[in-house]
Amino acid sequence: MADSKELVASGSSWSPEFIKELFPSAERTALLYHLSFLCLGKFPQLERKIREQAIETQMLFGSSEAVLLKCAGTSSNLVTSLFPILIKAVEKNKPKLAVIYLEKAKTWIKDIVRAVDDMVKRYDHQAQSVGKCTSDVFKEQDATKLKITKKTDEMNALEDALAKLETELEKNVSDMGEMEKRIEKSTQELHHLIINNRSYGYSFLWGLFSYRRSYNDDAILAKQAELNSLVSEKNSLRNQGWDIKIKQTDLQLKLANCKIQLGVIPDPDHLTEVQKCLDQIRHILVDLNKFWEKVGVTLETLKDKTFVGDKLIEYLEDMKEEFLHSIEDAKQDWQIFGECCQRAQGIFSVQSRTAYKFLEVNPSALSKDEWKKQYDSIMEKLRRINPVDLTKAAITV
Repeated sequence: MADSKELVASGSSWSPEFIKELFPSAERTALLYHLSFLCLGKFPQLERKIREQAIETQMLFGSSEAVLLKCAGTSSNLVTSLFPILIKAVEKNKPKLAVIYLEKAKTWIKDIVRAVDDMVKRYDHQAQSVGKCTSDVFKEQDATKLKITKKTDEMNALEDALAKLETELEKNVSDMGEMEKRIEKSTQELHHLIINNRSYGYSFLWGLFSYRRSYNDDAILAKQAELNSLVSEKNSLRNQGWDIKIKQTDLQLKLANCKIQLGVIPDPDHLTEVQKCLDQIRHILVDLNKFWEKVGVTLETLKDKTFVGDKLIEYLEDMKEEFLHSIEDAKQDWQIFGECCQRAQGIFSVQSRTAYKFLEVNPSALSKDEWKKQYDSIMEKLRRINPVDLTKAAITV
């Protein structure tokens, strides 16, 4: 069976779960920008605003790639260079030298913590900017709302279908919230079992309580299985919610096209579809902000774990084994963190370099057939995005 250390690694915040929704979220952001851009060919001022927001987000993704590359590089330097030298210094009973290298590690870590904190602020600012752009769309909609004079049976059917999907989505969000609470509770119980298991492992009475260790190992495996089952249920709910949102987007654009065919231009309800796309983008940016917050929390945890042996240097001769053990633990976690940052960096790289080429085309210059072709292509790409399967593919690259 896997030991407690492996269980901790697999369930930690810097395991592959660390970048769970990053790939589909980044890809969907560009596609939604493209949809918004496509729908604003008759609204030059709003088209310009969307272009500005899309370019800013593209640049933000490029900066994200650079920061993650920095995180991965620092992790690699700690694991392959600094930690081995630190271990040598401790093995040779040179506490002053060990302190020097620990301080160097602190400087490196402080540098990437600062860079990650800056990314959190930038994503928050960009989400606010997209929100402001959404408000501008609403203002344009209000100014043209009186021009709508009639609705068709097809439009009413589409609106009814959208209302039904909205109800389904609300239930899905509620179910996801409950599932998150169950997963959080199960995760805390798992960590508690693992910590207790370690306590017995390090106790000088370990031999007397070996039966207790076996009991804890079985309990850990049972709790891990329970947690895996909950995560599987959460993935199913996530896919369900994703399908509902795709159906919503499709119906929204069909409703917009129906109104355009009636000759109602400019169409405030058409602008509403743009607003919905922008609102989804804002929510995704908030989620990506949470990703960066999680990177920051993980860095703080790794920092604390790296320097857990700081005080032991004063008693180096007596506490050498404990110090070496703490550094080896930190070394393994930094290696996992670095690998995850490298994978996430690759995701941001693809999106920042290739996903925004649609900005090179003027949407107002598209023919009806070209417009329809682009719309169908975007919707097909949205349908192919699976927040579970694509993420699995992305993190194994």
